[in-house]
Amino acid sequence: MGTNEGQPLQGMVDLTEPELARWRWFERHAQDVLGRYQVAEIRTPLLERAALFEHAVGEGTDVVQKEMYRLTDRGGRELALRPEGTAGVMRHLAGRGPEAEQARLYYLGPMFRAERPQAGRRRQFHQLGVELLGAPRPRADAECLALQWALLEKLNLPQLEFQINTRGAPADQPRVAAGYRAALEPRQGDLCADCRRRLATNVLRVLDCKQPGCQALGADLPPVVELLGAESQAYFEAVQQGLTALGVPYRVAPKLVRGLDYYAHTVWEVTAGGLGAQNALSGGGRYRIRVGARDLEGVGFAIGLERLLAAWEEAGGERPAPRPPALWLAALSPEAESEQLALAVRLRRVGLSCGLDLRGRSLKAQLRAANQAAARWVLVRGPDELADGTYVLKDLRTGEQSVLDEVGWLAHQRALTAREIV
Repeated sequence: MGTNEGQPLQGMVDLTEPELARWRWFERHAQDVLGRYQVAEIRTPLLERAALFEHAVGEGTDVVQKEMYRLTDRGGRELALRPEGTAGVMRHLAGRGPEAEQARLYYLGPMFRAERPQAGRRRQFHQLGVELLGAPRPRADAECLALQWALLEKLNLPQLEFQINTRGAPADQPRVAAGYRAALEPRQGDLCADCRRRLATNVLRVLDCKQPGCQALGADLPPVVELLGAESQAYFEAVQQGLTALGVPYRVAPKLVRGLDYYAHTVWEVTAGGLGAQNALSGGGRYRIRVGARDLEGVGFAIGLERLLAAWEEAGGERPAPRPPALWLAALSPEAESEQLALAVRLRRVGLSCGLDLRGRSLKAQLRAANQAAARWVLVRGPDELADGTYVLKDLRTGEQSVLDEVGWLAHQRALTAREIV
C-alpha cells in the first residue's frame, strides 16, 4: 500500500463510533420532527448531468464555476457529483403530475464540493434539506422557518440566530441588479477579481464577498428591500408578522442575499456560536426553478450536518451513549461457545440485544469485555452447565451470582425481553 493509500482523500473523512452516535440521534430527531410536519423522504442519485446544476443553480454561481466536481463518462456525457440537493429533487418532481406542485419532501445525505477544507467544512459533506413546494405565500415561508426552528431549538446551541432578508419578486430583481451595478461599476477597480466578474453575472454576490475592499463597497449600497416594489415589500413584512405569530425568533439582515440564482422573496441564514468567524449552519429561502420546460416554486433550506454537530459538541451537548447489550453470553469451553452463539442468535431474533466474545478467551477477559460494553447481566455456561441444563447469571452492577434451571432462565429471559422491546 502506498504512502497515502491508507488515508481518505483530503477533505473527506471516515465516520466512526462514538461520533456516529451523535449523527444517529440527530437523524432520528429530524425524522420525528419532519414526520409531524408531514414531510416525506426522497433519495436522489449522487451523480447527475452537469447541465442540471448549471441550469437550476446558475452557471454564474461559485458552486458551478469553482466548486462542482465534474467528470465525463464513457459515453461522453458531462456529469457532476451533486453539490447540493434541491436541483435533484426538482428534477424528480418535474417528471411528476400536478401533485408535484404541492409536494413536501426532505433529503438526507452526502454532497460534494471542491472547496478548500476548513473547520466544519469538507469536500464530502452531509446535508439535511427540506423542500416545500407551492406558490409564493408569506405564511408558507413562515411555516418553513418554524419547521427549521423546531429542528434546531432542542440542541440548545449558543447564539443561535435566524437572519432573514428578501430578494424580492422575480420581476423586481432586474431593477435591484441594475441599481447595484450602476453603483459599483465606477468603482470596479476596487473590487476583487471574483466580484468584477460578478458585476455581469450575479452582482448581488458582491454583498457576500469576504474581501475587505468589497465589504466596504457593499456597506455603501442600499438594502435590497429599499429597491423593491410595494408588493415585494408587503410580502416581506407579512413573513415577519408570521414569524412573530409563530414564536420564531429572527433578525432582519438587510444585506443578506444568498448566492444561488433561483431565490426569490424570502432568504435566510442560521448562525450559531462556537464555529469561529465562519458561523453559518444553514441557509434557505423561497425559489423558482426551471427544469426542462417546467417551472417549480417552493421554499426550503439545507442544514450542514458537520457544522451543526460541531456546534452542538462545542456547546457541550452530550454524545448519546451507544446502546448497551441487555445480556452478555460468556463460555468456558469450545462446546459452550457454540451453544452460546446459537442462544445469542435465538435471543436476537426475538428482539433482545446481546453480545458475546468468540475468541476463546478466559472468563476474566470475557467479563472485562462485558463491562466495557456496559452490559448489566452476564450468562455463563461451561461443560458442567451444559451437562445439567443450568445457567449461571451474574449481575455486573452488584456482583451477585445465581444458578438458574431452565424454568428460571426462561423467566429471566422473558423479563429482559419485555424491558428491551417496550
